[in-house]
Parts: sequence; C-alpha cells; structure tokens
Amino acid sequence: MSAPIVVHPPAGSGDRRVTVRGQILGLAHSDADVIEFLRRAGLPDAEGLLDDPAWVMWRGGRAHHYEAA
Repeated sequence: MSAPIVVHPPAGSGDRRVTVRGQILGLAHSDADVIEFLRRAGLPDAEGLLDDPAWVMWRGGRAHHYEAA
C-alpha cells in the first residue's frame, strides 16, 4: 500500500502540489504549508507525519526542498 499523502515534484515556480488520496489540497512553498493543508484535511498531528513514509511520499527532488530541481 502506498502513502496516502503525496508531495509532488517541485515546479519551476518554487512550489509543490500536495495531494491526499488523489485530491489536491494546494501548492506548498514550505513544510509549514504542507502541515497547514494536512491540518485542514483533519490531521491535527500533521507535523509528525512529514518524515513517515507510511503517510507521506515525497516524489521527485529531495524531501523538504521546494525550489525547482
């Protein structure tokens, strides 16, 4: 089973699309944005999930890196 939260590859504009089970939550420019999107989606302990591969898959680029590769 793959992680339900996906942080997609960095875009040229310095952001990353964030999805939960295929639903777009928004464009993140930082980890703080990702955490806020996840809190709004009902995950109050979102901060602790960012480095848990069971919950979050970082696609393309390095985790926690938002500039274009």
